[in-house]
Amino acid sequence: MTEISKELRSWIKEHDIDEIETLVPDMTGNARGKIIPAYRFLKGEGVRLPEAVFMQTVTGEWPDEKAYTALVHPSDRDLFLVADPTTACKVPWAEEPTAQIIHDCINSDGQYHRLAPRTVLRSVLKRFADDGLQPIVAPEVEFYLVEKNTDADYPLRPPVGRSGRRERARQSYSVDAVNEFDPLFEEMYDFAEAMELDLDTLIHESGAAQMEVNFEHADALSRADQVFLFKRMMREVAMRNDVFATFLAKPMENEPGSSMHIHQSINDIESGRNIFEDEIEKNERFRHYIGGLQKYTPAAMIFYGPYVNSFRRLAYGDVAPTNVQWGIDNRTAGLRVPVSDKRNRRIETRFAGSDVNPYLAIAATLACGYLGMKEKIEPTAPTDQNAREMGRTLPHDMEEALVCLEQASALRDMLGDEFSSAYAAIKRREYETFFRVISSWEREFLLLNV
Repeated sequence: MTEISKELRSWIKEHDIDEIETLVPDMTGNARGKIIPAYRFLKGEGVRLPEAVFMQTVTGEWPDEKAYTALVHPSDRDLFLVADPTTACKVPWAEEPTAQIIHDCINSDGQYHRLAPRTVLRSVLKRFADDGLQPIVAPEVEFYLVEKNTDADYPLRPPVGRSGRRERARQSYSVDAVNEFDPLFEEMYDFAEAMELDLDTLIHESGAAQMEVNFEHADALSRADQVFLFKRMMREVAMRNDVFATFLAKPMENEPGSSMHIHQSINDIESGRNIFEDEIEKNERFRHYIGGLQKYTPAAMIFYGPYVNSFRRLAYGDVAPTNVQWGIDNRTAGLRVPVSDKRNRRIETRFAGSDVNPYLAIAATLACGYLGMKEKIEPTAPTDQNAREMGRTLPHDMEEALVCLEQASALRDMLGDEFSSAYAAIKRREYETFFRVISSWEREFLLLNV
């Protein structure tokens, strides 16, 4: 039996919910789980998933047998799903009153399962909490609206807006370009309100039909939950308006990539004070946090760039970072300190693509900063120059990124050594699957010329 909190029972009855979607974020950041009638859910009989669900690749395959058997019990044990009542919200596109609730995965001994992405973030946050600290996070998520594409051999194209035309020129911050898709965004905001998502602003980014949504700052777990729910909702809204919404990091060859920038600060739990408030020159923890980001970001890049396509954004993106330089209000640097009053002083990491699992990307950046404070790592001097011209120090591809992770024992310990091994095994299998595909470029230029 699984205990259903009084708070959650009241919410389900108050909203006359008929069905429950029990959601578990998987390694890709998408939803796994089960749909069950509300009356069955309220009986507390429990929902279970097999342990192997966290070892599946984005293509539905599995890592090599050695890695799989080392990390998954031979019996493929059940995981018990435990609802987090703070995540309960309506499914506004469902015909019947339906709730979606994010669940944690628990072993039979009552411990959080080590391979669940939500567990990874929880474990990092516990390190901060044990030191009397609470990270505060505000994600910025970019995405593209594209014409529906049912044939993967054809390139993506911007959709036709209300004017009957496609975007051709760059439209950064254009209000009118957003208004081309007014019905879609009106529905997006209606759904977000129904789901109680804390959306702040919507802007048009530099790519054709590329948008960005900013979230209000709050505790890290709730922000990861909200990005997870938003991406699911946004895809649904787009399809209801006869287009696709894609969070692919580099969906079109001649358009900029899409990122998920992460603003972060750290509060003292007892006083509620931002520990980054003091002047930068005198603030050791602020400097050490940046130092940790500089030292460990290369090892964390596989969480910021989880797919082959992710590294296309980093290699060919207009403003994607190439190194770990930092600066005050410097958008060319991977680590940017926005201009703000001291209470809102924060660090923006600009490495992650929009294709990330939000739980893992947020966990990784917080872990890097935490290690910097623990190890008292001094950063380099800030730069006000174009950081992209200061040389590339980040991994060039998935394989290099995986090697960096495997060699970073302190970061692996923060995220969980078994989890890190499982994640690396999954990513290697995904890369192998990609490498088997013969591209149109190879047929075009090599077929008759070599």
